Amino acid sequence: MAGIKTIFVVDDDDFYLLMLKDHLDKNPAYKVHAFSTGEACLDYLFDEKPDLIILDYFLNDTNPTAASGMVILEKIKKVYPSIHVIMLSSQGKYGVAASTIAKGARHYVVKDNDSFRKITAILESYS
Repeated sequence: MAGIKTIFVVDDDDFYLLMLKDHLDKNPAYKVHAFSTGEACLDYLFDEKPDLIILDYFLNDTNPTAASGMVILEKIKKVYPSIHVIMLSSQGKYGVAASTIAKGARHYVVKDNDSFRKITAILESYS
């Protein structure tokens, strides 16, 4: 993934979404798009294929009728199996992390005080 990387960030927590987008926007090598629903991400996926997607596991936390992060992950991987996905969650359970990796996520990051640094390190490893 050389050059400018297009990154989609998907999280239903508007505050976290804007904070993460702002953090990533500081790097001129990233072109970042933010989405508060998985459905909006999927709609835009056909307009611009990203290099990487950072996807919240609990996308249906604030809207129970919205698709979960796992459903969106499966849809992304069905259409574009080569897109790298970082699954992001406040859930620190090994079984949840393992199930996202089994479905095609490349990484699983727990939302904590260090998550932005972890995401940055993962992104830098793709340079």
